[in-house]
Amino acid sequence: MSDLETSMATIIAVFQKYSEREGDKRKLKKSELKDLLHDELPDLMEHVKDQAALDALMESLDADGDAECDFQEFMTFVSVVTVCCHEFFEHEDE
Repeated sequence: MSDLETSMATIIAVFQKYSEREGDKRKLKKSELKDLLHDELPDLMEHVKDQAALDALMESLDADGDAECDFQEFMTFVSVVTVCCHEFFEHEDE
């Protein structure tokens, strides 16, 4: 597999690893999402000092209002964070 294909497979595997813990195996409960963020994005999460902001982020991901995060909602989050990181590192090189 190419690097991009491997990355895509990894994102899917990480989502499934956490979504399979309890309840609907195709969605992340708030506790599962919180665990995923802290375990899989520790460097990013250490900069989050405001728990209310994190809660607001989780709520904003929930596009369909079911209090869970499906894969599409999760990918929206991954995409937004990736774009922000790209912009940050792009400007850091200047």
